[in-house]
Amino acid sequence: MMPLAGLLIAYLAGSIPFAYIAGKLFKGIDLREHGSGNLGATNVFRVMGWKIASVVMLLDMAKGALPVSLLPARFAPRNPVLWAIAFGVAAILGHVKSVFLLWKGGGKGVATAGGVFLALAPIPSLISLSVWGIVLYLSGYVSLASLASAVTLTIAVAVMVGPTSPIAITCALITAFVFWTHRANIGRLKRGEENRFRRGAKAVG
Repeated sequence: MMPLAGLLIAYLAGSIPFAYIAGKLFKGIDLREHGSGNLGATNVFRVMGWKIASVVMLLDMAKGALPVSLLPARFAPRNPVLWAIAFGVAAILGHVKSVFLLWKGGGKGVATAGGVFLALAPIPSLISLSVWGIVLYLSGYVSLASLASAVTLTIAVAVMVGPTSPIAITCALITAFVFWTHRANIGRLKRGEENRFRRGAKAVG
């Protein structure tokens, strides 16, 4: 029962919609009705500017990293690695389908997944984050940067942790999930219709 309690806590932590809260708190808006409609740091940037977006991104990462770092010792001490992975997945699912938003709307899980793997595999995660920054700088597409960093993370974890390790297998599955949540972005990238990060950033008010 203790691990199940940990899963619930991780899911609830992941469900905290920081982007939605920021929209209501600072602009009095429902962010799902502005910009791309996505509750992620990129849309926060487009609608409210980089300062608020930076805070939201860090908080979204924290709600992935903290359950992985803190919950296993308390709720699953006998098998901490596997349960840390499970808690991380629960946090990601909470971000994408938040109970606090009645499972309507949510982010695409990139920042929260980044926090999860930063706790599980720090060095591969830092490599992945570097690739994210480079691709974003060169292309201007957040979606392309996110996809590239997800693939990089999968490869780096497989090389540094082991391709058959539970972390590597989970990473590959999460990367597939990230591609699925970005399927509309992939379509726009193919058609040349995706908005560039640098060009589309406008704050409201």
